Amino acid sequence: MEVVLEVVVGVVVGLVMGTLGAGGGIISVPALVFLLGQPPAVATTTSLVIIGTTGVFSVVQHGRAGNVAWVDGCAFGVLGAGGALLGSRVATVADPRLTLGLFAVLLVITASVMWHRSRTEERTDPDEREPDRWLTWRPFSVDPRRGVLVLVVASAAGVLTGFFGVGGGFAIVPALTLVLGMPMALAVGTSLLVITLNSVTGVLGRLGTDLHLDWSLIVVFTVAAVLSSLVGGRVGRHVDPALLQRGFAVMLLLVGVYTAASTVLL
Repeated sequence: MEVVLEVVVGVVVGLVMGTLGAGGGIISVPALVFLLGQPPAVATTTSLVIIGTTGVFSVVQHGRAGNVAWVDGCAFGVLGAGGALLGSRVATVADPRLTLGLFAVLLVITASVMWHRSRTEERTDPDEREPDRWLTWRPFSVDPRRGVLVLVVASAAGVLTGFFGVGGGFAIVPALTLVLGMPMALAVGTSLLVITLNSVTGVLGRLGTDLHLDWSLIVVFTVAAVLSSLVGGRVGRHVDPALLQRGFAVMLLLVGVYTAASTVLL
């Protein structure tokens, strides 16, 4: 029965990541804690491994379609590395109840952001805009104002990744569309690249800690997530993004309420 549950949750995580470029960790962490019985510190580390591995395959798929801004994505990942390492170290010593309580707050905030973003996208067509270049290599130049915004968002996403075991895509995608003016398809693919880099950094930040991971669970969960993410990547190109985001926002709100209630009863 547990294997079936792992597969089902893995499929959901992969579909969400493939279609929205975000949200995989936000689903996997509460599932690992409340459905599969893992301690929060182990669940967040497990989530990083799963999300990072799934992200690699999703990035390849989106990259082949030309929907990854490699320079922007790598810059986000490098700038967010410090935050991811810091968050990882804090997470290993944080009180489990505090971690879950803050995670419930994060879920509610994310649901609100996703719902608001879906309404904004109904009034604008981001695919018609040309992305603003804040960083170029040849010749090398940096837009200081947007560079600072990227640094702030990347660092914040890194902290969220390291501490909660989530990719931070819900913050990265809006930043890419609103701050850098990327079309939604390009922002989704680039977000997956950032999520993958942040996840790797987050895992590295937890090396040497006294955490024992269930590798059989990780393998089953990851295989299901990877396969469904490839499906999600194809589906996402044919479904209204606003509708997807609203459905995801409702799901996050329900999970947030459940997480908060469960934390109080622990």
